[in-house]
Amino acid sequence: MNDTASDLSADLAQALGTFMDEAAELLAEMEAILLRAEAGRCREDDLNALFRCAHTIKGSGGLFGLDAVVRFTHVVENVLDRLRNGQLQFDSELISLLLDCQDHIAQLIAAVAEHTTAPLAGSDPLLARLQSVLGNGAGPLRVGTDPSPAGEVSASGGGAFGADHWHISLRPGKQVLQDGMDPLAFIHYLSQYGQLLHVETLTSGLPEFAAADPELCHLGFEIALASQASKAEIEGVFDFLREGSQIHILPPQSQIAEYLALIEAHHHDDVERIGEMLVACGSITAHELSTALAAQPHQAPRRLGEILVEQGAVPPRLVAAAADKQQRAEARRSSDARLVKVPADRLDALIDRVGELVIAGVGTHLQVSRLQRPDLQESAETLLSLVQDIRDMTLRLRMVAIGEVFARFPRVVRDLSRELGKDIELAIRGAETELDKSMVDRIGDPLMHLVRNAIDHGIETAETRQARGKPARGTVALHAYHESGSITIEVSDDGGGLDRERIRQAAIQKGLLPPDAQPTDQEVYRLILAPGFSTAEKVTELSGRGVGMDVVRSNIEALRGTIDIDSVPGQSTTMRLCLPLTLAIIDGFHVGVGGSHFIIPLDMVVECLELPPEVGERQYLELRDQVLPFVRLRQLFDEPGPQHPRPRVIVVRYGHRQAGLVVDRIHGQCQTVIKPLGPLFAGAPAVSGCTIIGNGEVGMILDIPALVRHCVAAGRRPRRLARASPGGAAQGPDTGAIDARTAISDDSTGSST
Repeated sequence: MNDTASDLSADLAQALGTFMDEAAELLAEMEAILLRAEAGRCREDDLNALFRCAHTIKGSGGLFGLDAVVRFTHVVENVLDRLRNGQLQFDSELISLLLDCQDHIAQLIAAVAEHTTAPLAGSDPLLARLQSVLGNGAGPLRVGTDPSPAGEVSASGGGAFGADHWHISLRPGKQVLQDGMDPLAFIHYLSQYGQLLHVETLTSGLPEFAAADPELCHLGFEIALASQASKAEIEGVFDFLREGSQIHILPPQSQIAEYLALIEAHHHDDVERIGEMLVACGSITAHELSTALAAQPHQAPRRLGEILVEQGAVPPRLVAAAADKQQRAEARRSSDARLVKVPADRLDALIDRVGELVIAGVGTHLQVSRLQRPDLQESAETLLSLVQDIRDMTLRLRMVAIGEVFARFPRVVRDLSRELGKDIELAIRGAETELDKSMVDRIGDPLMHLVRNAIDHGIETAETRQARGKPARGTVALHAYHESGSITIEVSDDGGGLDRERIRQAAIQKGLLPPDAQPTDQEVYRLILAPGFSTAEKVTELSGRGVGMDVVRSNIEALRGTIDIDSVPGQSTTMRLCLPLTLAIIDGFHVGVGGSHFIIPLDMVVECLELPPEVGERQYLELRDQVLPFVRLRQLFDEPGPQHPRPRVIVVRYGHRQAGLVVDRIHGQCQTVIKPLGPLFAGAPAVSGCTIIGNGEVGMILDIPALVRHCVAAGRRPRRLARASPGGAAQGPDTGAIDARTAISDDSTGSST
């Protein structure tokens, strides 16, 4: 018994989690629609979609007994219904109110997970504002009802012979209990709309006791409900119960005979569902529908909607709207049927197993290749190819569009620009660019810091911009794209740019730079990433405390990424984040130094060449008229033994920059499963993880950006391109100590930085 209760509790928790995920998606859709409306870009179906979002949240919340969510969302529905019916029009004040309501619904739902009631206090002010929109004298209106005098209820049915209450005939599908739904919960939810006068339980469908299945539902219900709700609203209660069930709703004051004819007609297989929709909407009477159904067999090639229009039962526009709704519902069901939601922990476990399969497959292929058996080697290569396909498909399961993160920023830009009194628009490009789900979850906060800084520090006020000859409206842009096996995300603004001298002076005051230092522009700009650094003259709620940019840097570096800063004084600033596409499995390039093995991400490898003998002890070489700094891995990792007589240089690229790695041997391409390093090696420079190579030995995965920063910062570079003399000595001025971030040639400009 306890096990059964535990299982039910687990199922309920899982269903509630699903509801919260779906509610988050619906709230995000509501926000996007409202922001489009404010920008004057409303789509044809946006108002209906906005109403459907609120209605679905309310209906689902009612199933879980979330009364606070239901009551508040119901009032929001009233406003949205008036918008949909043309009784209200969007303006800036109304959109702000609805955005606040959307935030409050999100807080109410989040409170369920946190088991708190703190957000409840925020409902009353918003309800008062909603009430003022609905009209002080009207009282909160039910969705779909018209403000009739003396509280009259308008209902189709054409006569006053029926009862003055709603009659609902409910026959749940037999599988409803197995689907995790309780018919009594739906009946209980009806009390949100009025008073349950009577519920009659029908037991005629019960089988013999010996043949009864406790997991199947054999009961039916006849319900009398006193309510002023609309037919659409009562029908919405049963949205989640509709499939496989028979539900008939009779409005007050209806002609019972006509509705009995309708119920009988619904048992025919050839009845068009559009007729159901029109009757459920109260657009036609049951008699009109019965007449149409009687005429349809004699006019078989014609659709029911056409017959109803000819009979004058409904206007053509209404039929078109109902047909469109039906098509959208079918398209949604078809789309849902193609999607399967999988818990993230199961997907992570699958990827871990695939990683082990990759390691085992590579090891098997290596062992077979030593046997000199062509037949076995061919089978091993086929197996390895299939493993590679499985690996690629598995990784794609976890790839999501970065637009999932970008979608939160239109609201941020709108709210902050209003708070600061600035006119700012957000431009988004590359929202379809994909990266690992784990990266998406962790990149949101750094991007938030960058966008807020761009709004607060970057974009000037409208008056300042116009005085500088710029448009009054500023632009913050988010741009994502793939490059060299990584994803680059740019956050840029067309504001005033970074003040180089002001940053330099602030750094000198804080002891970050000596007074006589002459750093490059890039070195100065990167000082804003230092902990506690700020040039703000006053502290505000948004900035000035020197926290934020150092958090961005640490978060990006934790993801094995880099951040670069470009700025044109008076014109623009661009923060460029370069991140790996995945943190799980990569294609690697296997190299050796001494007795050690190293793996370089294959997507970052540009070319391989021999190290020219005339280079000598220099830390750079000339490659196609460009300076290419390089790192000797033997010296960096203090590998014992004599130096290889013919060392190789692996040219790697990360973002817009190139560098070289000097190694002893090249083993070739391999599949690499990234294993985290233990705490003992957590501080190891230039190493992002380890892997098991084919012969069972451990290989270290090189962190290319960190490697270049670590090594070149301690190296030396020429101040201009130095040609090697025939004797091997470099001609040109002596070199000076440099920072790693400026020692890599920028192939986008063709010059050394």
